[in-house]
Amino acid sequence: MRIEHLFPAGLAVLVALSGCSESTRRSPASAEEEAGPSRSAAATYTSDQLRQALLPEVRQYVRAGEPDSGTYGMLKPVRNFAQLQGQVTLDKPKCADAAQTFGTAGEIASAPAALTTFARADGQTVTQTLVAVSELTATEEVGRRVKALCRTFRTKVGGRWSTHQVVEATPDRHLIGEGSRTVGLLTMSGSTKVTMWFTVFKGRGYLGTISVYGTKATRGEAERLGTAAHATASRVLP
Repeated sequence: MRIEHLFPAGLAVLVALSGCSESTRRSPASAEEEAGPSRSAAATYTSDQLRQALLPEVRQYVRAGEPDSGTYGMLKPVRNFAQLQGQVTLDKPKCADAAQTFGTAGEIASAPAALTTFARADGQTVTQTLVAVSELTATEEVGRRVKALCRTFRTKVGGRWSTHQVVEATPDRHLIGEGSRTVGLLTMSGSTKVTMWFTVFKGRGYLGTISVYGTKATRGEAERLGTAAHATASRVLP
């Protein structure tokens, strides 16, 4: 299944903002230099191990192609999202990372990772990512919060403006693994409303994400699948 079938061009901004971070555009060498000694420990898991720990199926969805694995910054979907970011103009440039799944920790760009996507007949998609990172980076990622100024913003793609609202769930409502955060991004593009809910959770030696994208995407589904993803990874990874 081609990427444009999963993410309509008119709503590409939603994907570009939430799919990847600045770190994906850095080379492994520069990421390693910025990481410093506290982040330089060898990865706990290989990308092949992480691939085996992905959800094998999601009820009511079908897998959209084979899972991808390797260095996070070099995964094909991540590189596609990085290219889309170049087409997006924000009315608040300082809020570019407001709805990004990951922050700008250099370690993530060069970390072993695996990613899989599932699609539903109505166009809704579920994407799961597992990344092998240090405890420090994992803790920082689940602890990230969106600034009040950046909870609403506008973007332009190809001359068309869209409005966005970030909804950040309180961390004590539904805890996944060893720590988690859940964020929603509601987008209006013309008369079309679409939502992406994603949850970021921490496990032993890895960071996981689940995102649910579509007109009927809900926080409950993202958190339910996040719980299932953590359980599967905990069972498979040594």
